[in-house]
Amino acid sequence: MLTTRAPAKINLTLHVLGRRASDGYHELESLVAFTGAGDALSLTPAAALSLEVVGPTAQAAGAGPDNLVLRAARELSARVPGLTLGAFRLTKLLPVAAGIGGGSSDAAAALRLLAHANGLGESDPRLREAARATGSDVPVCLDPRAKFMRGAGEDVSAPLNLPPLPAVLINPGVAVETKPVFQRLGLSPGERADGSAHPAVEPGMEREALWRALARGRNDLEHAAAIEAPVIGDVLAVLGGAKGSRLARMSGSGATCFGLFTTPRAAVKASRAIKAAHPGWWIKSAVLR
Repeated sequence: MLTTRAPAKINLTLHVLGRRASDGYHELESLVAFTGAGDALSLTPAAALSLEVVGPTAQAAGAGPDNLVLRAARELSARVPGLTLGAFRLTKLLPVAAGIGGGSSDAAAALRLLAHANGLGESDPRLREAARATGSDVPVCLDPRAKFMRGAGEDVSAPLNLPPLPAVLINPGVAVETKPVFQRLGLSPGERADGSAHPAVEPGMEREALWRALARGRNDLEHAAAIEAPVIGDVLAVLGGAKGSRLARMSGSGATCFGLFTTPRAAVKASRAIKAAHPGWWIKSAVLR
């Protein structure tokens, strides 16, 4: 049995640059980081492909043919003749439809396990092709380290080696569908969006400089998502008002939000205090890398 983790993806920034005339996809520029924990995936190599999903959010994720783990396996199998598949077991811990790329990270984890089982190198172009065919967030999750993703997710930078960022993640238990959030932007194919350029983020940047750069960034989906789920505004207010908070922002298309904190201790203390006040929310302290 082979095992790996599928960590949550956090969009530290998410700038919408416009909407492409060629395919209608929104063009993005997003600085992405990952948590140290998330879902867990195992693979027992075999001739047949199957998936078992367990864990607290298993029912919401589902184990049907549209699960991204199975879709990723089928996409890679279509590109690698004789690919050994097998039985996947997904332990689903992350909230679903939450803006943290849980399903995409699961799919990327499946591709990594299949690559290992079949002796494929990490740089094999068929892995990236299968990732792109599976979903727009899957390529950036193949190597879960901080990096930029651009375009519709197909353009992924090299890892940025950023300093660890103490954080608190909160999902208020409301699923937010991505499509209506983008629709609320009202961009027509070929239309460019207004907005300032993304602040410069350099590899190896020091934490204080990174905080300043992030403060000049934004998530262009935040307002639209808050219309879909007004509780997002409550979560951001709680995170922004917590002691030691440097920045509060939504991830992806929501509803998960994150707060960046001065120290890991401050993040843990804030997490405990918020849990006591909001026991129905999914709340985790984390370190983003």
